[in-house]
Amino acid sequence: MDKREAQRIRKEEKQRAAAHREQGQKLLLKIGLFGVAPILLLFTLYIVFSQGPTYSTVEIADNDHIRGVGATPVSIVVYADFQCPACATEHQTMTRLWPDIRDKAHLIFRHFPVTSAHPHAWTASLYAEAAANQGRFWEMHDYLFANQGIWAGLTNVEDEFDNYALELDLDIEQLHADIDSDAVVRKLRNDQRGGNASGVRSTPSLFVNGRPVVQPTADRIRQLVEEEFAAADSAD
Repeated sequence: MDKREAQRIRKEEKQRAAAHREQGQKLLLKIGLFGVAPILLLFTLYIVFSQGPTYSTVEIADNDHIRGVGATPVSIVVYADFQCPACATEHQTMTRLWPDIRDKAHLIFRHFPVTSAHPHAWTASLYAEAAANQGRFWEMHDYLFANQGIWAGLTNVEDEFDNYALELDLDIEQLHADIDSDAVVRKLRNDQRGGNASGVRSTPSLFVNGRPVVQPTADRIRQLVEEEFAAADSAD
């Protein structure tokens, strides 16, 4: 056998080996796709179906937190972050204003923790939402805002929040179990998704009967509440 014939044979052997490897790779790819695709599909379906419904700024959800009487004609929806200083200011404004408008409006709080700027906001919302399971949402809500200047700068906030829970006579073991529950986490995420859908880009974001309040001062909120109440009264 001369050199040329030997080279031809080696070339053919290399080609057959390459073709064999290619077939093997295609087979492995098919096996991988058949194995991974169902997992990806199941994961996608889990994400889709584990998300609850979202609500607009003119709707009331069954799990919304309402201060006041829901039957009043004016709805005030606020998306807030417990670690946001501007939200604490809005809370103070609403607290002073509330006695003047409580007969005309109800207040709905929805979570919108901005964790990129406020690292403890998510944990604060978890505590407030878990407290709601023991009927003490608004009490924890008020504690968190009133003491924001204390806990916002802490490295670890859980002990501080546990103290608030003890002062509110909450069952700590139940509170911690609820904090870790899917239902509580889902509530926070759905509030955020609803806020995003409603155009919330910063906190606090406040809506009066669906109308966004650009500068939520006491006078501006009072004015809008009066306008919406008068409109509802004339419609009757």
